[in-house]
Amino acid sequence: MGAQGEPQREPRRELDEDTIAFAGKLFHWARSGGTAELTELLEMGLPANLRNDKGDSLLMLASYHGHAELARNLMRHGADPELANDRGQTPLAAAAFKGDEAVLRVLLEEGAAVDGCGPDGRTALMTAAMFDRVAMVEFLLARGADPNARDARGLTAREAALAMGAANAAARLAPGGQTV
Repeated sequence: MGAQGEPQREPRRELDEDTIAFAGKLFHWARSGGTAELTELLEMGLPANLRNDKGDSLLMLASYHGHAELARNLMRHGADPELANDRGQTPLAAAAFKGDEAVLRVLLEEGAAVDGCGPDGRTALMTAAMFDRVAMVEFLLARGADPNARDARGLTAREAALAMGAANAAARLAPGGQTV
């Protein structure tokens, strides 16, 4: 026990330059599609849910940058598709924002929840709708996304699309909706 009965804390260890450089390589491979490199390390015990200083997991970076096979390998090694970054974004929402159907398909095939969301309640469908990505809206609806789900502000995907001026997505999400 430390002073006044408080438990003593271990001194914080600083990371050495080699460790920082290695971590940089890992996140670079996630962004650039280093599937072989990361898969080898995952098989050696690299934590699949490793995150950077912004809370972006390896899976988030692979999903955002369009690396479907890497996303599949990460999930097969235990990466959590519901792990949101510090901004509350999930890998599925990142792929929907980027308009990457291949990554969306892999994430859903490997177990991502179609209506999964971060603390803000924003689903991938809402993200796709907000940025007028009608093809992504169609894809997610076809896989069971709930157009009536509400985010933390109380908005549905259609209402979020309207707020962002995403007319085509809003029209598609209207009752009996078709794209403009």
